[in-house]
Amino acid sequence: MKPARIIVLVIALVAGGIAAMLAGGGQKPPEPVQVAQVEMADVLVAKSDLNVGQTLAPAELRWQPWPVTAVVPTYVRKSAMPDAMEKLKGAIVRYAFVAGEPINEGKIIKADGSGFMAALLPSGKRAISTDISAESSAGGFILPNDRVDVILTRRQKEDKGDQAVSETILTDIRVLAIDQMIGEKNGQKVVIGKTATLELSPSQAETLAVSRQMGTLSLALRSLADAGRAEGDSDDNRNRRNVNVLRYGVSTTSSVK
Repeated sequence: MKPARIIVLVIALVAGGIAAMLAGGGQKPPEPVQVAQVEMADVLVAKSDLNVGQTLAPAELRWQPWPVTAVVPTYVRKSAMPDAMEKLKGAIVRYAFVAGEPINEGKIIKADGSGFMAALLPSGKRAISTDISAESSAGGFILPNDRVDVILTRRQKEDKGDQAVSETILTDIRVLAIDQMIGEKNGQKVVIGKTATLELSPSQAETLAVSRQMGTLSLALRSLADAGRAEGDSDDNRNRRNVNVLRYGVSTTSSVK
């Protein structure tokens, strides 16, 4: 190779190296990623599932770090109540908890010697029991905390003979408890409820007590989507009741106030 070509090649290589160095030196090193520090607080949570009516014990609770921004005032915080496990010992669960759920003071209550049913009742409510059967309680599928309608079926006399009349006397009623036992029906084990305890207002309790003397009571299980919603949207509709009248094998429905 001629010396002139060698000199040109060397100059080109040197120039390329200098350009690469200058290009690399002009770049700033990447800045470190800033990781946001989340402030945490220890809150009391359920160690396992807690059922309605269950009595709290320290072994069923534990402290869990929780983002401060997600802590609501009704959560039990270690900074405010470090001895919460002992203080809440014996409290009664009013609404069920799932494992890991923060203990909400609005969902538990200190019975202070009262029975658990009295502790479960909200202020102004009454608990009243009524006899039921599998046929009058949705085949035994009604469970505590379900919502039901109470239907009264009675017979009334008319000029053309007796009629069977049914009417919904109470709607969207919470079932507090149901006496369940394992029995046999047609050779199979089934769950049969004999007594249902309902959460009622004082006037609703009077209505139920009178209705028991008038005919047969049945419980109609409500869908979860309908819980808390009365039949119809207007005030006029909420004041109406549906009455089924059975005449000579033909059933008709009418709405009455």
